[in-house]
Amino acid sequence: MIFIGILLSIAAIGFLCWLLFTLAVFALPFFAGVTAGTWAYGTGTGWLGAILVGFVAAGLTFGLGQLLLATVRPTWARLLIAAAFVAPAVVAGFHATHGIVKHTMPSETWQTAFSIIGAIAVGIVAFARITGMAASSPVAGHVSHT
Repeated sequence: MIFIGILLSIAAIGFLCWLLFTLAVFALPFFAGVTAGTWAYGTGTGWLGAILVGFVAAGLTFGLGQLLLATVRPTWARLLIAAAFVAPAVVAGFHATHGIVKHTMPSETWQTAFSIIGAIAVGIVAFARITGMAASSPVAGHVSHT
């Protein structure tokens, strides 16, 4: 019975890591949506209006980021746009990794060390996904001839 528990724990940790790496790109739109939804709720829109405002803000943030990555040509500007998406992913990666290692190791020094390693890994994956999504989008003004 303990063996099954260990296997299920490893599977759960693997699934959560896959989910974290997959959703890291959407950390900035998520934060923007939550912030806009909280603001809207505070101004009296109610919970349904706050959810709607949050979804619209998150979608606009993601769409604007993709549009800018597809149309902006200077490399330094594209790196700044990518950094705006990667920075919240790094923060989310740090806290997600810290939440996992906090339960597995008693030393706070090692918890912080592994959390930093996890944050760097999530940041690298988010950067690769952001730049990959920008590279796969069609370039504005170019027509492909088949």
